[in-house]
Amino acid sequence: MAAAGVLLRAFCRQCRVLLFLSQFYILSGGESTDIPPYMMKCPSNGLCSRLPADCIECKTNFSCVYGKPVTVDCTVKPSVTCVDQDFRSQKSFVLNMTCRFCWQLPETDYECSSSTSCMAVSCPRQRYMANCTVRDHIHCLGNRTFPKMLYCNWTGGYKWSTALALSITLGGFGADRFYLGQWREGLGKLFSFGGLGIWTLLDVLLIGVGYVGPADGSLYI
Repeated sequence: MAAAGVLLRAFCRQCRVLLFLSQFYILSGGESTDIPPYMMKCPSNGLCSRLPADCIECKTNFSCVYGKPVTVDCTVKPSVTCVDQDFRSQKSFVLNMTCRFCWQLPETDYECSSSTSCMAVSCPRQRYMANCTVRDHIHCLGNRTFPKMLYCNWTGGYKWSTALALSITLGGFGADRFYLGQWREGLGKLFSFGGLGIWTLLDVLLIGVGYVGPADGSLYI
């Protein structure tokens, strides 16, 4: 029994040593367990022609005619698996797309960053430089991320109907201007009794036609 216990303890020590050596081998880079970041977007065993652009590499044909259909030869990236129409695994396939650069796509095919630092209500209308990214399943020529000038089009949560109602009912006390964040004008209306009614009537008209908006330059809801 004593000899069996000694052998068992020796065996356990050897197992711990082997486990330590295997972990050290993996951590030192002997066996890579990293998953490519693009794999998060790549469905497994789906149709190759439906794969997102980040999952494939294509030989782009820049000599195609703009707006015309074009076919390009594509291959899937490493670790990506896909099938054809007959559910047979393949690595190379032909992709059908429309000949146009990414920045020429319709607005529905890409997403752009928004800006809350520009005036959405101004004359002339202000624009800002946005960074736009093409949606995953849209294929196009050139860079999939591009800059584009867009009109300021954001809202701070102010409602036109609320501003107009306050202007009609409590405009003489400056409630409409206070609501829109224009506290200086609101104080002016409050202490002048709405400019003896003249300022109140003018604000009803100006808010009604949308000429007076929120102080932060945003649009009404």
